[in-house]
Amino acid sequence: MMYHHSHELPAEQRPHMRDGDGTVTLSPAFAAGDYESPVRLFSRITLPVGASIGFHVHNQEEEFFYFLSGTGVMDDNGTPVQVGAGDSTVTRSGQGHALRNTGSEPLELLAVIVTL
Repeated sequence: MMYHHSHELPAEQRPHMRDGDGTVTLSPAFAAGDYESPVRLFSRITLPVGASIGFHVHNQEEEFFYFLSGTGVMDDNGTPVQVGAGDSTVTRSGQGHALRNTGSEPLELLAVIVTL
């Protein structure tokens, strides 16, 4: 079994993530080498008000989002979708997405990327 306290793994600041606006914070749940599964990312992502992750396509992987708090708009292959706490999305291989915080508080989500 592997266990981490929330303060043990350093958060990463990503300015203009995928050519988006503002600075996004990634707080990893696990470190490289903690697991053997084909998970490339398992992280809490925080977008401050007005911040975004630019549009990008996933190839040979799937990305899952589970929204924890806040509100935003996700570009799901060109279709805008309102998202908020309790919502979930999956971007399959060959598909693309972007995300923008359109609310008045930080938008927080759990993101998991699995390689195929």
